[in-house]
Amino acid sequence: MTGLVYKSTGSWYTVKAEDGTFYECRIKGKFRIKGIKSTNPVAVGDVVDFKLEESGNGVINKIHERKNYIIRKSVNLSKQVHIIASNVDKLFLLVTINNPTTTTSFIDRFLVTAEAYGIEAVIVFNKIDTLDREAEDEQLYLQYIYSKIGYKCLRVSATENKGIEKLKEEMKDSISIFSGHSGVGKSTLVNALQPSLNLKTKEISEQHSQGQHTTTFAEMFDLDFGAKIIDTPGIRGFGVVDMEPDEVGDYFPEFFALKEECKFNNCLHKEEPYCAVKDALDADEVAWSRYRSYIQILEGDDEAYRTDIYGEGKNNEE
Repeated sequence: MTGLVYKSTGSWYTVKAEDGTFYECRIKGKFRIKGIKSTNPVAVGDVVDFKLEESGNGVINKIHERKNYIIRKSVNLSKQVHIIASNVDKLFLLVTINNPTTTTSFIDRFLVTAEAYGIEAVIVFNKIDTLDREAEDEQLYLQYIYSKIGYKCLRVSATENKGIEKLKEEMKDSISIFSGHSGVGKSTLVNALQPSLNLKTKEISEQHSQGQHTTTFAEMFDLDFGAKIIDTPGIRGFGVVDMEPDEVGDYFPEFFALKEECKFNNCLHKEEPYCAVKDALDADEVAWSRYRSYIQILEGDDEAYRTDIYGEGKNNEE
């Protein structure tokens, strides 16, 4: 039988067969996906083949080739990655200005990863009803930066039902993933899209001891307006993996557009002379926040990044 993985809890997987029936499945032995050192062999969104046992449960024996997947570094295994979801059509990154704070470093790393793995990214500015004048100015400025690059940006309030219809239009006929920090309102927003799901909103855990392994579970839901959504837990840090230095700029669309104007075809846009990206930066045609994120990724500055995105919003509830 062939089916689609809707839920993973590490050892068991909920799979929806082609006839619409759900089965609880497990895997036998080890699955090795070529070129991926992953902590989880099967991810939500995978198309799998499975065989039913007498118990009524299934055993997964094949994972079909993925058209894409989105990953993050494993919490305590630096050389391994965790696949958050696979075969995704659109990534909706939920951003809040101050409740909790979402930094441009986090946004840019997520967008770069989406670009690298061929997933369309849409930025959703949530909780717009809570913004004062200063915070709203900041939100609109960020929207200007990312819209200018070519990213779709939506303004939404899950609690006041603002912008929900536009979001539904973007999601229709697609498998989408909502992601962002804990507290940005992912579950609340999914509930606004389809109240019958009644997803629990979560309080952010303050237990993040260094070196502790945190399991990440995701789950896919069918929505009644012709869409599928993969709900993910909040992501505290999002590292970029498997990228060579000369590739990073290709995943910043505004840098890639200028690449051929640089004097040197291997220009890293750092110290090289006659660099079109740095010229655009000086002319305020490229945002400094984007360039800072680029340099951080290029230099593998994960620690600075992690310090940067923590600290704000830890005690907020979703």
